[in-house]
Amino acid sequence: MRTRHVVLSAALVPILLLAGIEPALAQEAPAISGADTAWMLMSTALVLLMTPGLAFFYGGLVNARNTLNTMMMSFVALGVSGVIWALLAYSLAFGTGSAWLGDFSMALMSGVGTGPQGTIPQLLFLGYQGTFAIITAALISGALIGRMRFGPYVAFIAIWGIVVYAPIAHWVWGGGWLFQMGALDFAGGAVVHVNAGIAAVVAAIVLGSRREYGHTALLPHNVPFVLLGAGLLWFGWFGFNGGSALGANELASLALVNTMLAPAATLVVWAFLEQMRAGRITAVGVATAIVVGLVAITPAAGFISPFSAILLGAIAAFPSYFALQWRAKSRLDDSLDVFAAHGVGGMTGALLTGVFANEAFNGLGANGLLYGNPGQVMTQAISIVAVLFYSGIMTFVILKVIGLVSALRPSEREESIGMDILNHGEEAYASSDGTLLLLTDEINGGRSH
Repeated sequence: MRTRHVVLSAALVPILLLAGIEPALAQEAPAISGADTAWMLMSTALVLLMTPGLAFFYGGLVNARNTLNTMMMSFVALGVSGVIWALLAYSLAFGTGSAWLGDFSMALMSGVGTGPQGTIPQLLFLGYQGTFAIITAALISGALIGRMRFGPYVAFIAIWGIVVYAPIAHWVWGGGWLFQMGALDFAGGAVVHVNAGIAAVVAAIVLGSRREYGHTALLPHNVPFVLLGAGLLWFGWFGFNGGSALGANELASLALVNTMLAPAATLVVWAFLEQMRAGRITAVGVATAIVVGLVAITPAAGFISPFSAILLGAIAAFPSYFALQWRAKSRLDDSLDVFAAHGVGGMTGALLTGVFANEAFNGLGANGLLYGNPGQVMTQAISIVAVLFYSGIMTFVILKVIGLVSALRPSEREESIGMDILNHGEEAYASSDGTLLLLTDEINGGRSH
């Protein structure tokens, strides 16, 4: 209907000009807002910062000989996933296409310029959404650390961004079938966190556990790194959720405040659980709680009241905390508990969005169970199951195909040396006894001289 009005108005322009009347076509044409553009420029930078934040969070949790490799798995996503997104995945996610997948109309950034996408430049929208694709791929690495060769990992995130992330983003945000069904996902509960969480579990199963898993205590080597990473993630998450309003407006304010309150509530409850269970509150536990709370509020940030955000954050602590405790006693070597934090946290947040959504706060016509729309919980559950099913199967297929071309894991000897030296020829903490040179020479079969 809007297109028809624009066409009719354009046809009347010559008549109006002859009559001496200046047409108000500016009211019909979309206009770029300076305020909205400024906020989205800042939000894009904030979300991009989350990936280095994740690198520190993950890097501090591993042992010293795998620190650089763990951090590099995040940093390389900045390049690989960013380029893949711009050249192809963006078009598959936001192209018109069908209910299942976009098209190639914007491949190689064709037609993507500084014209308006709502009230911001389309190029900025591409960049902002690209930061989501980057960190989603990086999140998966937490389940792979210490036992995956770097080349196959790079190939995996490149293919995964096209085959898995782009279609799911289209389903939810690009006008696809979950969007049409009415699934609510404000900033990526299903698209980012459930998606990355199930991919991490599948990847951990395909790779198998680390050589020392279950036999040796695998302790964080640098807890201050973990706290630094959690702080950077929380800071960047204001752009992650607040920026998903796509403007400097009331909705962004709601999302930002909810992003402050929910993790705070998760932290309090998590600390209580740790105190009751172990008699002490750990720094790693506090950092993990912050991430869980951020994950849980992500799908709900622009749909629920601030009071509901506190309740959501408090509730979300329980399933993720106990999922983490269960995983630690199981045979599943999800190294950094990506599924417990992101998968379970994302599912919890998505379901509770269907409970707490309140049109009085979001102004988007979105109500949940507590406000007269019990069917929203079922819709949310369908979106979760769809993402789990598709992402899990396709992740398995991608890894198996890559494994046919190149070995996914190093040898036991190489794994014992560590991924830093094996994959990068560097150490996070340089030794002074020539260990690096000797080990590198051994790995290269005496070719380093």
